[in-house]
Amino acid sequence: MRTLQEELKCMREGLHYDAHTPEMYAYRAEVKKKLHQLNVTEYHTSKMPEVTRSLFPNSAPDFFVEPPFYCDYGDGIYATEGVFINFGAVILDGAKVTIGRKTLIAPGVHIYTAQHPLDADERDAYENCLPVTIGERCWIGGHATICPGVTIGDRCVIGAGSVVTHDIPADSLAVGNPAKVIRKLNQK
Repeated sequence: MRTLQEELKCMREGLHYDAHTPEMYAYRAEVKKKLHQLNVTEYHTSKMPEVTRSLFPNSAPDFFVEPPFYCDYGDGIYATEGVFINFGAVILDGAKVTIGRKTLIAPGVHIYTAQHPLDADERDAYENCLPVTIGERCWIGGHATICPGVTIGDRCVIGAGSVVTHDIPADSLAVGNPAKVIRKLNQK
């Protein structure tokens, strides 16, 4: 049996790990306490920045999350300057989730790094995570879903309700399920 630090290292590196050990449950339970502070206790009080820094230590100081917000770990989220996430967002951040400068994320957006084997016996034993990268100055529409391993280029717009299952090149408008690029943007 691996230690908590070994499980976390495997998780962050995209290797198979066991999310169901008592230590992993306890680790996530501590995050849930911080989420409760963010979502209920300290919402828009003078303590809000302190709670935000504690929950998202790898994000820019001006990173703003509108509660309610849900994540697995918080420290897997790397949001840069000017990132805004509207209410009801979910980020499963077992692997690194990078969100570029001045990106706007609409209500109800879900970003997943966790994935599970299709085989039931394997699924009972382990899972793994793949990083997600969202470029600078993007707009992710309401209730969009971004799947594990996806990279979205700079200045993209992802339409509301879209399910992004593959990489989207910079300066693209992508919509649908699965999301497809329907036109180029920002072409002067």
